[in-house]
Amino acid sequence: MHSDRGSREVRDIITERLPATLLLFGTANLLVFFTAVFAALSLSRRYGSALDRTVIALAPSSAAPGWFYGIFLILLLAFLFPLLPAGGMVTAPPPEGRLAYAASLARHMLLPVAAMFLSSIFVSIYSWRTFFLIHSSEDYVEMARAKGLSSRRIERRYILRPALSPIITSFMLMLIGLWSGAIILEQVFNWPGLGSLLFQAIGHRDTPVIIGGVVIFAYLLAATVFLLDILYALLDPRVRVKGGRR
Repeated sequence: MHSDRGSREVRDIITERLPATLLLFGTANLLVFFTAVFAALSLSRRYGSALDRTVIALAPSSAAPGWFYGIFLILLLAFLFPLLPAGGMVTAPPPEGRLAYAASLARHMLLPVAAMFLSSIFVSIYSWRTFFLIHSSEDYVEMARAKGLSSRRIERRYILRPALSPIITSFMLMLIGLWSGAIILEQVFNWPGLGSLLFQAIGHRDTPVIIGGVVIFAYLLAATVFLLDILYALLDPRVRVKGGRR
């Protein structure tokens, strides 16, 4: 195997494909995180409502992986109703100009991002809503309400902030699971990322590229766990960056 520039160095081949994977998965996971946090916080105020029961009923749908939803999205929005491209990263040949290239890239990202979003959003909302409900029943929250603090301030300071630590942990564990599904998802959408590269390397029996791809995925998992430790130090006031716990 070789890179698009003709290099046979494993480092060049991987570094050429890695940004596409980071762009796709980073966009999808950031969208899931912020949407789920705000939706879960909103649902915690409407416990037992029809919308709350609907989210609970849809939570098992997240058991299906992203590529499963991707197949149906391609059939629906690329073939039955040809609104979006079925795969690839940009149109061929690539458009000239940065704005045209960015527009083509965004259009090709819609289906894979939507597939990952559907595979994670409902279970995230359901789980994180539970964290918010647990923290909203704490004694210090009742004390804050008795003091007459506004609902928005109580949610921001006494519910959202203490719940962020378990939410971040849950999100990072979900992110680790999504990294492992990158190979099939990128193949379904013909996305030229690290997952497709690893699949192609297995087909060509290119051992150096296979080893390099596995090592990069291992580094991504390690970086995710390392980032979780840093976020804990920033979010939890009981944790110090230096000197251990108080």
